[in-house]
Amino acid sequence: MKKLIYTSLFVFALLSPSVKAQYQPKNLSKDDLKKAHQWVDKTYNSLSQDEKLGQLFIVALYTNKGENYIEQVRNIVVNDKIGGLILMQDDAAREINLVNEFQQKSKVPLMIGMDAEWGLFQRIATAHKFPWAMTLGAIQDKSLIYQMSAKIAEDCHRMGINWDFAPVVDVNTNPNNPIIGNRSFGSEVDNVISSALSYSNGLQDHTILAAIKHFPGHGDTSTDSHLDLPVVSHNADRLNAVELAPFKALMDKGIGGVMVAHLYVPSLESGKGIPASVSKNIITGLLKDKLGYKGLIITDALNMGAVANKYKPGELDALAFKAGNDIMLFSQGVSEGKKLIQKAIDKREIPQSRIEESVKKILLTKYFLGLDKYTPRNPENINSDLNNDSHKALVQNLYANALTLLKDEKKLLPITGKQVYYVPLEEAPYQTFSNRLGSNVVVKKAGEIGSIPAGSTVIVGFHKDNSTAYKPYKISAESKKVLADLTKNQNVILNVFGSAYALKDIDLSKVSTVLVAYENNDDSMSAAADALNGKTKIWGRLPVLVNDQLKPGMGIDLNQGISTMNTSVSSTSKQQ
Repeated sequence: MKKLIYTSLFVFALLSPSVKAQYQPKNLSKDDLKKAHQWVDKTYNSLSQDEKLGQLFIVALYTNKGENYIEQVRNIVVNDKIGGLILMQDDAAREINLVNEFQQKSKVPLMIGMDAEWGLFQRIATAHKFPWAMTLGAIQDKSLIYQMSAKIAEDCHRMGINWDFAPVVDVNTNPNNPIIGNRSFGSEVDNVISSALSYSNGLQDHTILAAIKHFPGHGDTSTDSHLDLPVVSHNADRLNAVELAPFKALMDKGIGGVMVAHLYVPSLESGKGIPASVSKNIITGLLKDKLGYKGLIITDALNMGAVANKYKPGELDALAFKAGNDIMLFSQGVSEGKKLIQKAIDKREIPQSRIEESVKKILLTKYFLGLDKYTPRNPENINSDLNNDSHKALVQNLYANALTLLKDEKKLLPITGKQVYYVPLEEAPYQTFSNRLGSNVVVKKAGEIGSIPAGSTVIVGFHKDNSTAYKPYKISAESKKVLADLTKNQNVILNVFGSAYALKDIDLSKVSTVLVAYENNDDSMSAAADALNGKTKIWGRLPVLVNDQLKPGMGIDLNQGISTMNTSVSSTSKQQ
């Protein structure tokens, strides 16, 4: 089985365009490239072996864990001479001050990373939230995704961040996936590729490194890898057609990083229970040798339960490096890891050339990102700089373009000038939506629907808790009953402020109009209300397979009261 997939991937690699060495700025002259390599060689030769080993590690920096924790990180930066930091929760000004301090103390500038898939809000609550990838997957004009990631890049620069660990290119084919879900662009390979390429280019065209994740594909899992080791049990043909397809399509586009997941994939790794993140077969054999990827290879966070529960700190780092990773992310044992890697070099289990290969890749990337001359950032006004009207306008436009109209049988849209009733259901806030709809809308609670006159137009809102990307999307039995009761003698517009998967087991046969807004927050609610009032075009497309009736690519265009059905449904089969 393993031989079969390696053979097919090898053929693919031979037919692929030449793979770029790694990320580099566009329009780089030969002279610029020469200067870059001169800086890398000079810097590399100035480092002791211990300093070279330090470049392989990125540790976490939290500002909500107290001063003792920060002092521990300070000691690791100074004593272990690490290559970078990943910024976590949650004080932006404090983080800037600490990064400025740590950069000053580092012989080689630190690479500063962050999980900012939906913007810096993912880690900094005062920043403005951008849409999740699933929402972006519904957008047809992918240049809007580029605009979004360019804005995220601007925010990253403001913070002194160089690497956004995004986008997720997992194809989410499992509605019960507890950890990917909203973080995926959808269940269709083509859509994932086009969306992720726009996202990556928006970052890298503005000198912020991207990282496609989670190799070799985390989309069809039912276990949270933060807690335990998920298994992806598909055969070679399926892996090639779905899970691996986005990585194969994107890795020759100059994308700077690939993040390797903590997954057990038996078709790719014969050793029982060995995670991809420490698998030489998967990282060196497949990603580097067969697919020819030359950029930075980084582990997923090494504190995650899928691996942290099975290996000792340091031991895990050494295994990850031996497998072919360049960078160990969120290391829990830098000094131990360095010692074990050096021990393996001394025993000739790892050649010294591996250190040179990885460290020079890291240094070259740092040079291309401008880290050869680090400029301290100013913490003043950081919260308003990360959350202002420019963010709001862009984000509401993204939500407006994502809105997906699945049905409008009685032509109930737009609702402008009509007497409309609104019934909010489920657990999350709804007031922004009802207020924005206008004065013609009368709000009725679930227990008051009997007072709505028969034959009325009634908007039903499923408002799901979107305080994190991982909240359940399922609709309660009580809400389903209210919806069913209303369809008996009312004209119902169902608006889903949550995942499209929420419709998985909802009877829509008697619901005239169904609009999916994908998320429940002020920006998405404002965008949906404006669309219902006819102020904006509706033309999003369903990014996931929900059930036999609701398939990827479905959606109705509604522009100035004229609707046209688009029945095209994309398919992963084209990628085989």
